[in-house]
Amino acid sequence: MASLLHRLGKGRTCYTQFSRIGRSLASEATAMYGKPLQLPLQARWMSTPAGTVTGFDEMIKGTQRKFYLLGGKGGVGKTSCAASLAVKFANHGHPTIVVSTDPAHSLSDSFAQDLTGGTLVPVQGVDSPLFALELNPEKAKEEFRKSQKAGNDGVKDLMDGMGLGMLSDQVSDLWGSETWGVARHSSPWVLQITESEEYSKFTRIVFDTAPTGHTLRLLSLPDFMDASIGKMLKLKEKLSSATSALKSMFGKNDGQKQQLTSNKLEKLREKMYKVRDLFRDSDSTEFIIVTIPTVMAVSESSRLHASLLKESIPVHRLVVNQLLPPLATDCKFCAMRRKDQARALDMIQKDPGLDKLRLVEAPLFDAEIRGVPALKFMGDTVWK
Repeated sequence: MASLLHRLGKGRTCYTQFSRIGRSLASEATAMYGKPLQLPLQARWMSTPAGTVTGFDEMIKGTQRKFYLLGGKGGVGKTSCAASLAVKFANHGHPTIVVSTDPAHSLSDSFAQDLTGGTLVPVQGVDSPLFALELNPEKAKEEFRKSQKAGNDGVKDLMDGMGLGMLSDQVSDLWGSETWGVARHSSPWVLQITESEEYSKFTRIVFDTAPTGHTLRLLSLPDFMDASIGKMLKLKEKLSSATSALKSMFGKNDGQKQQLTSNKLEKLREKMYKVRDLFRDSDSTEFIIVTIPTVMAVSESSRLHASLLKESIPVHRLVVNQLLPPLATDCKFCAMRRKDQARALDMIQKDPGLDKLRLVEAPLFDAEIRGVPALKFMGDTVWK
């Protein structure tokens, strides 16, 4: 960190040209997509020092830690980092899935493929199987509303049976909103890929998460649903035994229906327990914070880290993306930006939480990272 701050402050010459790599990537893209890249992908300037080690060797060893969630402030490059990590996992022998829970369909743009259908799409150009998927918030919202009308999850049936139909509609509006829609859709999907034989061949699952607020809702959803279901079941029990009048409302058939509904909710709660335990299991899951070297982004990353610790989510790495390269001469604008980045990096070094994370330095490339060849190049540059 000290050497990086020194180079950012002093600006000594340290750039390397990658024209040969750029030509190789261009020819690879031509073979894969049938046309050359629109921009020459050279990534001529890099700020990542040779001594920086991400710990990728540790990340590819074994199969126990298979879930990697990348998250942070919007616009910091989470999708590129997640996609490049997935490509590198696949190229190191791990059958991999990369999933986006972000309502913005950035993963499709990164892979230059349409991934919005709600099903796994194979990605070409990697050594091991790689599949990608974007979870659609509108589809999740619609599926939730249909399940509510059918009483599939038991919530509406239970509350209607207690004479709380109006409140059940309000709960439906909250759980079916876009804020919770992807979170509700994501959690069962996470559970599905851990339990289904169909997904057992995949040894790495990479999540490109939504901006900070949405991600924290996803991670806190199991506790939220657990508390909500628990309160509803307790309320049902109290109301059912409060008066003989209420008891008479639940005849033999109604009582059986209420018991079936309660069983549904208990099963839903058990599933949420499993998702929560998975997110908190340091042996199988890691959350990687992605940020950029600005004061605002680092401040939000610090708050995110504190929230993740509160949720007992394991965090070991911090990716600082879009670092400017050190150059011999600077324009006034570049000099000011470099000074701002040095200030942000200093904040990380002094932050009592972030300073304990392994720092991963990702450079600002001189071309858009789009398509498998570009993602492979980024992965080889960043994940070492």
